[in-house]
Amino acid sequence: MEKQNSPHPEDLLYQMLLMRKFEEKSAELYTKEKIRGFLHLYVGEEAVATGVIQALSPDDNVLATYREHAHALARGLDTGSIMAEMYGKQEGCSRGRGGSMHIFDKEKNFFGGSAIVGGHLPLATGMALASKRLKKDNITVCFFGEGAAAEGVFHETMNLAALWKVPILFVCENNLYAMGTALRYSHSVREIEKKGPAYGIESVAVDGMDLQKVMEAANKAVQQVRSSGEPYLLVCNTYRFRAHSMFDAELYRDKTEVEEWKQRDPIPKFREYLLKENLINEAQLREMEEKVKAEIENAVDFAEAGTWEPKEELTRFVYTEKPAS
Repeated sequence: MEKQNSPHPEDLLYQMLLMRKFEEKSAELYTKEKIRGFLHLYVGEEAVATGVIQALSPDDNVLATYREHAHALARGLDTGSIMAEMYGKQEGCSRGRGGSMHIFDKEKNFFGGSAIVGGHLPLATGMALASKRLKKDNITVCFFGEGAAAEGVFHETMNLAALWKVPILFVCENNLYAMGTALRYSHSVREIEKKGPAYGIESVAVDGMDLQKVMEAANKAVQQVRSSGEPYLLVCNTYRFRAHSMFDAELYRDKTEVEEWKQRDPIPKFREYLLKENLINEAQLREMEEKVKAEIENAVDFAEAGTWEPKEELTRFVYTEKPAS
C-alpha cells in the first residue's frame, strides 16, 4: 500500500507553521485558564511529525505520546476539534474527555496520545500484530521519546516485535531531555539507534531538525516495513524549544543551549530552501501566514462556542451497559 499523493512543499511548510502557531496559541490560552490540566508543547520538533506522517497511507495506524497535538494536525484531524478537545468541550475529538494528552480520532486511524511514558509501545505492537493476523496491508507507526527508551517496556516491546515480525515503525523523538533528566543521566549508551540491532531490528538516526532529511529517512523506513512486514527503528534527533510542560521551571538546561538549538529551527530552514529554489515567493509566504492565523482563530472560536457535557452523562463510557435483550 502506497501513500496517496506526495505532499507539495508548500503544504509541508503550511503544516509546520500551523503546528507552531497552534502550540503558541495553546500556551496563551493556558495562561488564561481556557485550557487546563497538563500541556506539553511541540515547538521546535515540527519536522519530525511532518516528515514521518507524510510518508503514511490513510489506513496506517498512528500512536503518539502526550506531546501529540502536532501529530494530530499532521494526520489531518480538524483543527477546531483538537482545540475543542483541549478546552474540554464535547465537540472535541474525544468528546472533551481526553484533553491535551488524549487526542484521538478513529476515522483518521489516530489512536491517541498516551499519558504514560512508554505505555503505548506494547499497544502499538499489538495493533501491528493484529494487522498481520488479519492480513491487512497497513502498518503501525509509534512515536515515543528517548525517555521511554530507558524503560523496561521499550526493551520488552522491541523483543516481541522482532520475534513476531510485525509491521511497525518505531519513531524515537530524541529531544535530549526526559522531562528534566538529560540523556547522559538516563542512558549508558546515548545513541538510541544502537539499541535496535540488539533485537535484530534495523535502526537509523537522522537529523530531526531538517524536514527533508526526516522525509527521506521516513519514506525509506515506511517502504521497508511495508515490503518486509518487520519492525524498524527511526531515531530523529531533535529539540524542544519550550519547557517540558507549562508547569516546568526548566532549571535543568542552560538558556544558551536552547538559543543554540533555535538556530537550527526547522521552519525557517525549510522556508529559506523553498525561497532559494523558487518554489515559493514572499507574497505567497505572507498569504500562507494569514491563512494559518485565520485557521487558528477559527479553531479558537469553535472551541469557545462549544458545549460542556451534561453532568448527567458523567458515567457514560465509564461502565459497560448491558445490551438490550
